[in-house]
Amino acid sequence: MTPTLAMPAFRLTAIQQFHYDKDDPLWQYSGKVMACTFCHVNAKGGAPWNVFGQALQKGFQTNPKAKFADVLYSVLAANGDTDGDGYPDVIEVFAHTLPGDASSKPDKPLAELETEFAAAGGVSQYAPKATEAPTRKRK
Repeated sequence: MTPTLAMPAFRLTAIQQFHYDKDDPLWQYSGKVMACTFCHVNAKGGAPWNVFGQALQKGFQTNPKAKFADVLYSVLAANGDTDGDGYPDVIEVFAHTLPGDASSKPDKPLAELETEFAAAGGVSQYAPKATEAPTRKRK
């Protein structure tokens, strides 16, 4: 099975939590909806993690029993800019760019995106829903 078809539960959760599934009826089979490089350095996933992925890992270290959707939301709600490109991670999620890659940034100015983001519901639009609850398996 190809990596695209073997989409991990965490990625499926993030896609739905970010509402990236809304414009593509076949989103579950598409690597274009959310690339592995959203959290990983390598295009096929696995180690190493980029700085956004490391922020998620840190969230699990802080609360090992947390659900992925909750950790993801807490990282976004912190309003950090893990890749240091001048756009907060949550704004990059909203703009469909990669929060862990400084070379991937929105085309619009930050102030314009912040206005659009606030009008769309702000960070609360990414709050976990009851159905978005895979937990991290500990070894």
